[in-house]
Amino acid sequence: MKGASVMANESEEFIKQHMFGQPELKPDEKRAFLGNFRERVALALTIQQLRQPETVKMVQNIVDHYPEYRMYINGKMPDSLITKFMKLAVQSNYQFTILVQNGVRVEQEVHSGDFGLVIASPDKKIKRRILL
Repeated sequence: MKGASVMANESEEFIKQHMFGQPELKPDEKRAFLGNFRERVALALTIQQLRQPETVKMVQNIVDHYPEYRMYINGKMPDSLITKFMKLAVQSNYQFTILVQNGVRVEQEVHSGDFGLVIASPDKKIKRRILL
């Protein structure tokens, strides 16, 4: 009898995994920080902050001082902002990724309070965050 119960549980897990995909670790956190865990984020700026003129200079300074990190750009924000920071990354020969993340089975609108740009370590926890 015990074997049938274990087999039923395994079958249920198999079905869930194929219906909903592989379970993710901290999905809300990763969604907020453009696919990154908070502990790996050095800098996270909202779309509203990216519209401020002094932000470009600040991001350029961080890019110059932290070449080992990677820039993640929210692909759902206005094209003018995407282009501005993509150009900065290209001119600085800085690794970047443009992400367009959709919610699970729902289309989510982008808001000015959402993160528009994240600079993070691709694989290590950051000891000292620059700004969050």
